Amino acid sequence: MGLYLEQVTAYLNTQLAPLEDVRLTSAMVSNYVKHHLITGPVKKLYGRDQLADLIFIAVAKNILPLGDIRVAVRVQQNSRGDRASAHDGFCEELEAAVEVAGNDQPLFVPVTRTPAQQMLHDLALEAAYKANVDRFFAVTREAGD
Repeated sequence: MGLYLEQVTAYLNTQLAPLEDVRLTSAMVSNYVKHHLITGPVKKLYGRDQLADLIFIAVAKNILPLGDIRVAVRVQQNSRGDRASAHDGFCEELEAAVEVAGNDQPLFVPVTRTPAQQMLHDLALEAAYKANVDRFFAVTREAGD
């Protein structure tokens, strides 16, 4: 079972809404297919692997250039063994980073990470903090300050 392009963007934008500045358009998704960041749809339908890749790309695109995103995807898949594990690892890091960024919890917890795991951790933290900063400025603009 899969989703058509418009369904993909609607679904992912809903899932990514807490990050506020992280959005996908149909044109972006088509561009990622064109540049081989994700595989193309099968009979116009996108599957789980493509959705997982798009979540990572949507979060990373505000932080990394596309060439670095391609490298990050490859590094994570190689270090985790497969796409599903890489996606699960990123989601765990992103959820933890959003929680830390939003709750003023200590950032530096003694943990041993591989360089690939540290890169993923740092990327997730960057996305979460950027969302908090964007939220601050949106509230400030609304208040007229």
